Amino acid sequence: MSSLPPTRRTALRTVAGLGALAFGAAACSPDSGSVRSSAPAGSPRPATVPERRLGAEWESHTRTFMAWPAVAAGVWEEDLPYVREDIARIARAVGKYEAVVMMARPDQAAAAQRACGSDVEVIELAVDDLWARDTVPVFVEQAGKVVGVDFNFNGWGNKQLHGNDAQVGRNLLRRYGIPRVQAPLVAEGGSFETDGQGTLLVTESSIVNDNRNKGKSRDTVEAELKATLGVQKVIWLAGVRGQDITDAHVDSLVRFTEPGVVLLDRAAPNTPPDSWSRSADQAKSVLSKATDARGRRFEIVDLPQPDLNEITGRGDDFVSTYANFYVANDAVFMPRFGDRKADARAKGILQEHFPNRDVVQVSIDTIASGGGGIHCSTHDQPGKPAA
Repeated sequence: MSSLPPTRRTALRTVAGLGALAFGAAACSPDSGSVRSSAPAGSPRPATVPERRLGAEWESHTRTFMAWPAVAAGVWEEDLPYVREDIARIARAVGKYEAVVMMARPDQAAAAQRACGSDVEVIELAVDDLWARDTVPVFVEQAGKVVGVDFNFNGWGNKQLHGNDAQVGRNLLRRYGIPRVQAPLVAEGGSFETDGQGTLLVTESSIVNDNRNKGKSRDTVEAELKATLGVQKVIWLAGVRGQDITDAHVDSLVRFTEPGVVLLDRAAPNTPPDSWSRSADQAKSVLSKATDARGRRFEIVDLPQPDLNEITGRGDDFVSTYANFYVANDAVFMPRFGDRKADARAKGILQEHFPNRDVVQVSIDTIASGGGGIHCSTHDQPGKPAA
């Protein structure tokens, strides 16, 4: 991904430093359902919470959460109707395989329901934008139950107004009666990739960053991640700072398909090197020398991007990675970019690694032009499928 245009996710940057800070403070306030860390601010928390576990995405889901993009002025502007079409298309596709809950502002819920159809449940819950991966809590297992870790969403480092999105974690957990754990860090769901067996992949650029966790060292952040998520090993990838709104989330770079096996985003053949391809090179170098939480070496499989001259989407900030796929119950959802050869190649790679799931391609050109993908716009709740 490259830097994002002011007409979409990076809009309102100049005012976010004021409005978002106020909302961010509210998001960090405790409520009766919260569990807060007792460690002093900035201090390492070396002990992993043994009863917590961050599961892998391919495990069973109760439902998928999504968000109906609401902010017209200054974010999506003239593209708002088109990005809503993309969101509805994803929701309808996922809804054929598992329960989908679409969060929408009360005055927009009826329109969202019409667009998404009867396979999708629309609930009234105020949101700002569509990036449910980052605003919905990260769900972990604790003592046999699901709890939601609220990572204090602050608009990717106060880059975008997020008054409603900062409250999504608290409000959604309250609505579903799920216990809330307030993290000692600011982060987003797209920051994390796990094998479900104690290994966590993270880009340093997206979390060891003063726009989220000012003054915290990587060692402190790692200790807090282990304690909060119940992981045993954190593998750090460099990422890219300041060139997209997320500071290079890992979910567009490298993804697990099973323990010990990862798919790595790679630029299309003959693409000139840039900061993103160098980030992929660095990630491959790190992973080729690393072992996971159980001592296994990684099998690294390249997942090449399409030829930008062949895709149907446009824009300097178009996110053309196939790595931002979403694993649901019995299916994997991946983008269709319009480069038929590359689309087919990526589908074949995903089918090889998820042989017992349908691989479903979805057109998401407007979402991709705004800096994200299918994984960015979905968030899984682990557990038995909803009846």
